[in-house]
Amino acid sequence: MADTQFNSKQFLADQTQAPGVYQMFDTKGDILYVGKAKNLKKRLASYFRASGLSPKTQALVRRIARIEVTITSSESEALILEQNLIKANRPPYNILLRDDKSYPYVFASSGEPYPRLALHRGAKKKRGDYFGPYPNVSAVRDSLNFLQKTFKVRQCEDSVFRNRSRPCLQYQIDRCTGPCVELISPDDYAKDVHHTRLFLQGKNQQLLKELADDMESASAALEFERAAQLRDQIAALRQVQAQQSVEEGSGDMDIVAVALQSANACVHTLFIRQGRILGSRSYYPKLGLGESEADVLSEFLPQFYLGSGREVPAAVVTSVPLAEAELLSEALAEARGTRVSITHKVRTHRAKWVQMAQRAAEQNIIARINSRKSVTDRLLALQDVLGLDEVPGRMECFDISHSSGELTVASCVVFDKEGPAKSDYRRFNIDGITPGDDYAAMEQALTRRYTRLQKGEGKLPDILFIDGGKGQLGVAEKVIAELGVKGVLLVGVAKGTTRKPGFETLYHGDTGQEIVLGGDSPALHLIQHIRDEAHRFAITGHKNRRDKKRRTSTLEGIAGVGAVKRRELLRHFGGLQEITRASVDDLARASGISRALAEEIYAHFHDD
Repeated sequence: MADTQFNSKQFLADQTQAPGVYQMFDTKGDILYVGKAKNLKKRLASYFRASGLSPKTQALVRRIARIEVTITSSESEALILEQNLIKANRPPYNILLRDDKSYPYVFASSGEPYPRLALHRGAKKKRGDYFGPYPNVSAVRDSLNFLQKTFKVRQCEDSVFRNRSRPCLQYQIDRCTGPCVELISPDDYAKDVHHTRLFLQGKNQQLLKELADDMESASAALEFERAAQLRDQIAALRQVQAQQSVEEGSGDMDIVAVALQSANACVHTLFIRQGRILGSRSYYPKLGLGESEADVLSEFLPQFYLGSGREVPAAVVTSVPLAEAELLSEALAEARGTRVSITHKVRTHRAKWVQMAQRAAEQNIIARINSRKSVTDRLLALQDVLGLDEVPGRMECFDISHSSGELTVASCVVFDKEGPAKSDYRRFNIDGITPGDDYAAMEQALTRRYTRLQKGEGKLPDILFIDGGKGQLGVAEKVIAELGVKGVLLVGVAKGTTRKPGFETLYHGDTGQEIVLGGDSPALHLIQHIRDEAHRFAITGHKNRRDKKRRTSTLEGIAGVGAVKRRELLRHFGGLQEITRASVDDLARASGISRALAEEIYAHFHDD
C-alpha cells in the first residue's frame, strides 16, 4: 500500500515504543502530516495495516516518502511539541485552525489618580487589570460603550488626557466626568472606577447594593441630582441583567460543541466568565484525518489553546467525550499553572449551555454550506485582504453627489453579515460649504454621523469605506480622530486611471498600504457592491432634493405672497413662465395683487 520509495517494514523494525512526535514528508520534502503518540512504533504501524484505513488516510500513506520521529519524555510533552510543529508548518493533512490570534480584553489601568478603560489585545505588560477574554472586538466595544454611558470612566489615550485644556466631546454628551480638567475629584472618580471593576468582575449583586446605599445616602443629604444619577445606573444594570437571562453560577469556562456535515466542520465556543456569557464564536477548521466529532475536537482543542497565547479557562466542557481528555487536561494545566477540568458530563445550566452551543454549531454549518458563494465567502476574502483578526460584522460607506456643486447630498450605506442593512441607511443634506468642495461635504457628513454614533444612537462599524483616494481618506481620519472614535478601520476606495470597475486601488487606513486586487477577487466584488450602493443612494438623494426644488414654486420666496395669492397669480397667468414675463402693470391686474406687491414680484424676477 505504501509508496515504493518508502519501506514501511524496515522503518517499523527500527522504531521505539517511547512517546514522541512523528512528521511525514513526500518525495519533494514537503511536510504532509504531524502526529503524536504514546507508543511511536504501535501508532506508526497502524498507518500500514492491510485494511481498515479511511480513504483520506490511504491517500496520505501513498504520498509518504520519509518519516522523522522525535522522542519526548512524556505524552504531554509530545502533545505540546506536536502543536508547535503544526502551527509552524501547517501540514495539509492536519486539522488547521484558521484564526490563532489572541482575544481582546477590557483593560482598567491602575496606580494613577484617574485610571482609564481601554480595549487591549496582546501581551499583558501594562499595570492594571485585564477582564475577559471577549470573543471579538465588537463584544468589547459594546461593553465599553455601556460602561461609558453608565459610569463615565474615561477611555481616552493617556497622551490626549494629559494635554487637554478643556473638556472634550465625551464630556459634552455626558459620557465622561471631565477628569482631564479636574471637574471631578479623585475620590468621586475612584468610586466610579470601583463600580466599573465590580461590574467587570461579575459582582452585580454587590454592585447594586452599593449603588442603592449610595442613592439613599445622597437622597438623605438632599443631593437629589446625585441620587438621580445613581438611580439611572441601577436601572441600566437591571436592564443588562434582564437581557443576560442565561447568567448563572460564577465559574470561568469555555463550552465547546462541534457539528459535521458534508466534509465541513463547525466548532462553536461559548465564553463563560464569572458565570456570564461574554459572547460566542464559530470556527470552521480545515479538516484533517479525523472523521468523527470526537476526532475533530481532539485535534482542534490542543491547537486552539496551546502555543496561541489564549487564556486557558479553569474548565472546558465539550459536547462529546474525548478519548484523550486526561492528557489534554494535563497539558492545559501546565500552560495555565493550575488544574484544568475537561468534561462532557454536566447538568443544570451547564447542560443548557452545551445545548445552546450545539444548536449554534449545527445551524452555522448548514448556513455556511448554503452560502459558499455568497456574502460569507466575500467577507472571509475581505478579512484576508485587509489582514483583519476576525470577519467584519458591520461596514459603512460614504459617497457625495451634487450638480455642479449645488444641492449636495451625502449618503451612508450599511452592510452586515447578511448583506445590505437598508433600515440603517442615512442621507445628509450638505449646506454651508463652498459649492463643489467634496472634502468639506465629506467632513460634514462624517462629523454628523459619528457624533450621533458616539452618543449611542447606533452601532459603530468595523470598517468605514470612503469612496475616494488619499485626500478623502485623510478627511475621514481627521474627523474620526477628533471625535475619539476607536476600533474602526478606514479604507479608501479610489477608481483606477480608466475609472472602470476592476481597477480600483484600496488605501488601508492603519498601515497606509495600497492594495490592488484582481478583477475576480470576491473581496473586491463586495467592496464594489458597497461602493456602488453608496453611489446609488447618494444620487437618488440628490435627485430627490433637486426635484423637490423644481416642484417648489419660486413665488414662495417673495415676502407677502402667500398660498392664496400664489394660486390667484397662477390662475391669472396660467403658469410661472408667464408670470416671469409680466410687467408691473400686468401683475397688478391679478386679483389681490396691489401695485406695491406687483413691484416686489417684478423685482424678484428681474433683480439684474
